[in-house]
Amino acid sequence: MEADYVIIGAGSAGCALAYRLSENGKHSVIVIEYGGTDAGPLIQMPAALSYPMNMSHYDWGYKSEPEPHLNGRELATPRGKVIGGSSSINGMVYVRGHALDFDHWEASGAAGWAYKDVLPYYKRMENWRSGGHGGDKTWRGRKGPLHVSRGPRTNPLFKAFVDAGSQAGYQVTLDYNGEKQEGFGPMEQTVYKGRRWSAANAYLRTALKRDNCTLISGLARKIVIEDGRALGVEIDQRGSVQVIKARKEVVVAASSINSPKLLMLSGIGPAAHLKEHGIEVVADRPGVGQNLQDHLEIYLQMAASKPVTLYKYWNLISKALIGAKWLFTKNGLGASNQFESAAFVRSKKGVQYPDIQYHFLPIAVRYDGKVAAEGHGFQAHTGPMRSASRGSVTLRSADPKDAPKILFNYMSKPEDWADFRTAIRLTREIFAQKAFVPFVKHEIQPGADLQSDEQLDEFLMEHVESAYHPCGTCKMGASDDPMAVVDPECRVIGVDGLRVADSSIFPRITNGNLNGPSIMTGEKAADHILGNGMLSQSNAKAWVHPDWENQQR
Repeated sequence: MEADYVIIGAGSAGCALAYRLSENGKHSVIVIEYGGTDAGPLIQMPAALSYPMNMSHYDWGYKSEPEPHLNGRELATPRGKVIGGSSSINGMVYVRGHALDFDHWEASGAAGWAYKDVLPYYKRMENWRSGGHGGDKTWRGRKGPLHVSRGPRTNPLFKAFVDAGSQAGYQVTLDYNGEKQEGFGPMEQTVYKGRRWSAANAYLRTALKRDNCTLISGLARKIVIEDGRALGVEIDQRGSVQVIKARKEVVVAASSINSPKLLMLSGIGPAAHLKEHGIEVVADRPGVGQNLQDHLEIYLQMAASKPVTLYKYWNLISKALIGAKWLFTKNGLGASNQFESAAFVRSKKGVQYPDIQYHFLPIAVRYDGKVAAEGHGFQAHTGPMRSASRGSVTLRSADPKDAPKILFNYMSKPEDWADFRTAIRLTREIFAQKAFVPFVKHEIQPGADLQSDEQLDEFLMEHVESAYHPCGTCKMGASDDPMAVVDPECRVIGVDGLRVADSSIFPRITNGNLNGPSIMTGEKAADHILGNGMLSQSNAKAWVHPDWENQQR
């Protein structure tokens, strides 16, 4: 029950940390994880992705507080409660983020986290094979633990989506994770040999085969801090309270929801809030739990005029056959998340880099697995990337078993509404292109009769959903920034021997899905912790539209 490094959370960043901190054999590592095993087809089969995120066995089951700008709706906020964390229940979409996202991080006080600094870590972690689909080999990693692949894209709708984008005047990109994010092209997934390639499969399983890395099951109650230094972690193991000692450091990688909660339970956070709950203040850090960000999205659904969609498999017999084929061969429809075409576009001229994302899916279905009543259909998930709205994670009580209060404060800025209306109208324009003429019957959702700003706003209020990308609640910044929680080496400001390394430290949300940036954070944080020096900076320059100030596309 003692190690050099104690990591709280076996999620995306925590698994990468365990792998790298134990890699040279010189340091002992203990990983604390409350969730259970990730074995079984519901997690490992990519096409089954809607199941684990709706199962209390694998998900913490968090919900937002009633959102004041969305008619008091409580939005689902799934977080993985399982080996691999949210990488074991997510949609397996792999996006690095845009180069300018990371340059913004550095400009806001996260020195050493510009794109030139993080690109080498993306390359180190990736095991990328284009599979003959094209792409940008010089920008990608080929030997890392995280396998990144692309779906077969055999359904004609995947090609129609990219062709329609091109016909509408947008860029086409062969690799949005390479030099050029902007445009329409193939989507990438963390799938390897037909299996979900979670952080557990990529990193943790290898780390646990080493003598110096151990996984311990338990609920982290608080970090043990004495004289301003973290000495270990108090955990609850089936009702018995134990302390796991850290000889060198404690690293919190418990998610953007649970990391701030744990810091506050340990006396690190806004002093007045901690005192409300009778918690002794160790370090008054007003930024803990603040700066909460997320991506919201809607599904723009179209009814199909031909039976080319996945709806033909939406019956028990077909699902059983797909599942059986996957179990025995690890291929077929079960081996892809079905997100195989994507796009990143700019909403208007004067926006320097993409601020709208598209996931395209050849079936009209919700995340909870309910298909559109129309039957055959397809959809684009879309929403703005950089909302100015900010929320918070606060304590409900001082009981570690109580869920925290999560208030995203979604859609609290007028520009959020304008940006979403723009996203809907741009999507309608894409579906109206020649490439979709053979496939489109009519618009299911929002419905062609909803055209005015007021009608669209009403639709958005009832139908926007989280894309499940919460981040930002333990912001990284300069040590003299009063709202920063960690410095650019992930050290908690005001406490020795304690770091945070997961999506909670993002100063601002990145473009696209957050699993990739979260793993990169674990990779880079490991080098800061080990003090080995950082990987050499990259000289690569990402593509930015040459006339972005005057052109939207």
